[in-house]
Order: sequence, then C-alpha cells, then structure tokens
Amino acid sequence: MTNPAPSYLKLYHDGTLTTRVQTALKLLQHCELCPRRCGVDRLAGETGYCRTGRYAQVASFSPHFGEESPLVGRCGSGTIFISSCNLLCTFCQNFEISHQREGQVVAPEHLAGMMLKLAQQGCHNINFVTPTHVVPQILEGLSIAIDHGLDVPLVYNSSGYDTVETLQLLDGIFDIYMPDFKFWDTEWSARFCNAPDYQEWATAAIKEMHRQVGDLKINAQGIAERGLLVRHLVMPNGVAGTTAIMDFLAREISPNTYVNVMNQYRPYGLAVKDSTINRRVSEQEYQEAVDAARHAGLKRLDPRIRFFRSM
Repeated sequence: MTNPAPSYLKLYHDGTLTTRVQTALKLLQHCELCPRRCGVDRLAGETGYCRTGRYAQVASFSPHFGEESPLVGRCGSGTIFISSCNLLCTFCQNFEISHQREGQVVAPEHLAGMMLKLAQQGCHNINFVTPTHVVPQILEGLSIAIDHGLDVPLVYNSSGYDTVETLQLLDGIFDIYMPDFKFWDTEWSARFCNAPDYQEWATAAIKEMHRQVGDLKINAQGIAERGLLVRHLVMPNGVAGTTAIMDFLAREISPNTYVNVMNQYRPYGLAVKDSTINRRVSEQEYQEAVDAARHAGLKRLDPRIRFFRSM
C-alpha cells in the first residue's frame, strides 16, 4: 500500500508555498510570530525573547528513536533540534539547547540539506523540535528541499505557545502537529515560563491544529500519517493542572485525541533551586495523571511502559 503524499506538495506545485514563504519572511521585519510579540526587526539582525535573528540555529539533527511509536516506526523520526525557544521554561529538559543556545546558525540551503539527509536515511517524517520562532526559516528551507525531492511528512513539535495567525501559515504544510500542553493555571505558567497567558494561547493553538489535521491517523504499518498528537508532562505537586487539561482535550478537541502522558520530568536547569519542582514525579502522581485522562474520556493514550526511579 502506497503512503499518501505529504500535503505540502500540492501547495508547492500550485505556487501557494512560495507565497507563504514570502509572507512569513516579511513577518520577521516586525516579529509577532509568537505570543511574545517582541516587534523586533529580525531581518536586520535584531533579536527578541527567542534571541534568534534572520537565520535559524540548529543544535543537532538525526534519526530519533525516543519519540512516540507512531512517529518512530522502524527507521526513526528525523528530528531537527532548533536552538533557543520562545517559551524558555525554567525546568527545560533540553536546557543547553533552549537557554544556552547550543548549536550553529544555518542558511536555508543547509536546513534543506538536513531534511533531505534524514529522508534519505529512511526517517518516516521530519520532526522540527521547538519550531515556533523559526517558522519562516523552516518554510524557506522546505521549499528548497522539495526542489530536491523531499516527500515525507513534517512534524510541528512545539511548546504549545503558538499564535493562530502563525499556525494558519502552516495550514496544508504540516501534516502532524505535536504540541505540549504544559500548564493550566496562570500562577505556574507565570512562575516557570514567564507566560501567564500560556493557557489562553495553548488552547487556541491546539484547536487550530486540530482544525487543520484532525485526529491522528496511523497506517497499517503503525506509522502516523496525519493528525494531532498532544504531549503532557506530569509535574510534581500537581502544578501542571493535568485534570483540567485532560478535560479540555476530551471536551473541546476530541475524545480520540492521541495523548502522551509523560513521566520523564526531572529537576533540571533552574528547577533544582525551586522547592515546588525540585524532585521527580512519583509513581502515584503519574498514575493519578493517567487516571485523569481516562476519566475525562480520552481513548488513545500512548501505550509505552513507564519506569520509575527512586526519589
């Protein structure tokens, strides 16, 4: 059975992708790509909250086998880890990449080459990790990659702190959206992410993502072809607001939303100094989070076995 062609090929052939690239690049001149709305001229090299100018910066790229099984399959998910971030959680599990900005500045041609190499290695998709602040640069590189034969789906792997306007530029380009939903309560998103409005933007963003691609569709080989996959990191002392988030997903998105309830939180970065989150999640806390998802009516929880270490 032949897998369906990625949706971006249609927009490439009818000229829409070229228009989207031009529109997105213009937005860098007074950047409001994300909810921070810094307004800096990134085309001129100015930087705002994400500390990223005209070109994207990449920390690494490789086939990745630690993602959800519908993304990984037999050959891996082709991850491209973008340096920096527009959210900058104090506890970020990739602190060196996000806060310390490990990586190299890349031209569009270089970014395109990464996509092509991952596809040539057999990766089932190209998975952009933390893409929100470099959407124009990704589109620019994508156009070049398609010129040279790219034909695998794209994954938008974000923090959930996205604007609907930017996501609308990606309609018909990304087949798979994989946002985090990190916090429900303003108190904690303000404290740990400097984003008291996180819930407001994340709920709107996830609704828009689902509008574009629907529930996650997995083919006979177990590989995701299109749709929404939501990640939720369980945190100590219930600060993530798991119950409210699961209720939202089941009620306002779909009870068939594919959700990965994750237990891999560890105190990292600045979290070691905060008594509220300076420990791992307990087995009881994790089980309560899974129970909350099931109680909300969510039917598709990522099935991987979770292991717990001593506190």
